[in-house]
Amino acid sequence: MASSPLHDRRGARGPDRDGSARAPASLSATEALRQITSGTLSSHELVRACAARVAEREEEVGAWEHLELDRALETARQRDRESRPAPLRGIPVGIKDVIDTVDMPTSYGSALYRGHTPRRDAACVALLRAAGAVIVGKTACSEFAFSSPGRTANPRNLAHTPGGSSGGSAAAVADRMVPIAIGTQTAGSIIRPAAYCGVIGFKPTYGLISRAGVFPFAESLDTVGVFSRTVADARLVTSVLGRRPALSSRGRARRPRIGIYLTHDWEHAEGDTRETIRDAADRLAGAGVAVERVPLPDALAGVTEAQMTIMAFEAAQSFAHERFAGGYAGLSPALREFLEAAARRTPREYDESLKVVQRASLAVDALLARHDVLLTPSTTGRAPAGLSSTGDPLFNRMWTALGVPAIHVPTRIDSDGLPLGVQLVGAAGEDRKLLDVAELVEELIGCPP
Repeated sequence: MASSPLHDRRGARGPDRDGSARAPASLSATEALRQITSGTLSSHELVRACAARVAEREEEVGAWEHLELDRALETARQRDRESRPAPLRGIPVGIKDVIDTVDMPTSYGSALYRGHTPRRDAACVALLRAAGAVIVGKTACSEFAFSSPGRTANPRNLAHTPGGSSGGSAAAVADRMVPIAIGTQTAGSIIRPAAYCGVIGFKPTYGLISRAGVFPFAESLDTVGVFSRTVADARLVTSVLGRRPALSSRGRARRPRIGIYLTHDWEHAEGDTRETIRDAADRLAGAGVAVERVPLPDALAGVTEAQMTIMAFEAAQSFAHERFAGGYAGLSPALREFLEAAARRTPREYDESLKVVQRASLAVDALLARHDVLLTPSTTGRAPAGLSSTGDPLFNRMWTALGVPAIHVPTRIDSDGLPLGVQLVGAAGEDRKLLDVAELVEELIGCPP
């Protein structure tokens, strides 16, 4: 299928990428910031437009766990009065409900913590505020960022899941409620919902963004990331939150080398995913990009299984309080079942899984020594129908285990209006190079948001 602009559920064409003649709520963060800086748009106007969009659509989409629209509007007025330059001056942002906020409840997607208000902001929230962002509210997520689905529907087609566990963050950006939202990934919780909802989802190198103040699920896997409408927006926000200021600007453009990596799990890819990968490779090659299929190193065959073992073993430790100090009955049956099985994982299994990941890291390093990025599936297929499942993170687990940066770029839609796209993966620490190539891919074959 040829590239086509994404549409909302009523068939209205998505906004043009350059931001011309668009309502404020449809602007990318970078375009909105330019207009705010030039004085042609105020932060208050932008936040008011986003609030109107929330009022129009939230009942159907269910992207939010908690909203502070009046406070956001007052904060926006304050931003408009400030004279100091700020990287995110007046840009509205949604925060996943597993990330602590001092002035809003953080329930971690669980009834067990309903009404809980932390004593301090998570590091990423504090950095966003310091950069001038306006925190609109807490986006809905799966229970403790695990697999139990919430109430959020996919704004592209309300009969389908938005993915998880960061489904609310992805849906809020896709439905033009906010231009930016923050999420987390332990298996596939950024890339998968970004793919299902048709937005940019950026999971940076493990540890690039501080996890302080984020509810821990698996400490060696948990990664904070960004949902946005453009790669430039993801770069902007990550430059504020990350530990490498060089991310803030685009590197020198050159002809990248892209390796097509189908993974050892390719047999589980559905027809639309297979066609999306072939279509992307053909169109990039036609645009003059160096594209070639790369081999599947044997060392990578067991990484998905290793990620599952590591996640389970570490989760059993993370939930020690809930398991032993009360509240265990307040967890969902699915999470209790997972934790009971996780508690049976042995230290030896855990250590062997870490060794699998270490060996696989060397193999990925070798692949990325010959290619700038790898192009690989984001999901097994399009967003599944119904809200009883958040989908399968199969094609995300290995990259999370390896700690490498990954980004989803939407490239096409199907006949039901559901988006599809590709995942680009870079070497650990090479986030800027990955964003540079992703921006080129977006320009050549991406769908407008």
